[in-house]
Amino acid sequence: MNWRAYSLKRYRKRVLPILLLVVLTSGAARVCKVDMSGLGKGLVAGLSFFGGMFPPDWSAFTEMLKPAFDSVIIALLGTFLGTVLSLFFGLAAASNISPRWLRATCRFLIGTERSLPEIIILLILVAAMGLGPFVGVLSLTIGCIGMLGKLFADTIEEIDPISIESIEALGAGKLQVIAFGVIQPIIPSIISFALFRFELNIRLSIVLGAVGAGGIGYELYRAFSLLDYRKACTALIITLVMVFITERLSASLRKKVKMEGSLR
Repeated sequence: MNWRAYSLKRYRKRVLPILLLVVLTSGAARVCKVDMSGLGKGLVAGLSFFGGMFPPDWSAFTEMLKPAFDSVIIALLGTFLGTVLSLFFGLAAASNISPRWLRATCRFLIGTERSLPEIIILLILVAAMGLGPFVGVLSLTIGCIGMLGKLFADTIEEIDPISIESIEALGAGKLQVIAFGVIQPIIPSIISFALFRFELNIRLSIVLGAVGAGGIGYELYRAFSLLDYRKACTALIITLVMVFITERLSASLRKKVKMEGSLR
């Protein structure tokens, strides 16, 4: 028996994908001009850079509180407006309550928005309306549609059709069916999805702030631009604390909402 041939045949399905991955990775590294020696030098320079950020400039702490609060407000407004707007899109994109043409149109719009990152939406709005927190709120509001609109539509489509038919049998109108047969049963899901999106919007508001939406992201970008690394470190610490507190609070609220929803 040819043990070598047997071994190659046995492990071919594992070896060939690994070889293909190695070839593709090597080709990608060559195209991107990956330089491992440059990586080593960059790590050394990075350690020196981080050393220049400490100790943080605590005198700028109070100065950074207002921009941090602005970022939270931008994320909060964007999440609230985006949730309301996404609910309308979700209702229109659900196959069990919307006509086929309306569902197809809204699904197309939701998919189109999902293909556009929030930073691209912000750049378009900045070109049209200028800089400021308002364009940040608008970009986060529009950014919610792709994510929340799809989640709401899928959740609505999972509603038991018998409950909707029961409300219709009582003589309820279309708006009453939507209010009591569609929206009311999914309120816990709406709150849970909105809180999860708020966590994401907090981080996005910082990124968008560096591009022109204001908030702590703009202060962080300005500090790095002015080579004031100690002040930038203070902004980073405030950002990390803000994101951590927001995520813990959101996770706690989502857990509470989920428990209350399971008890209904």
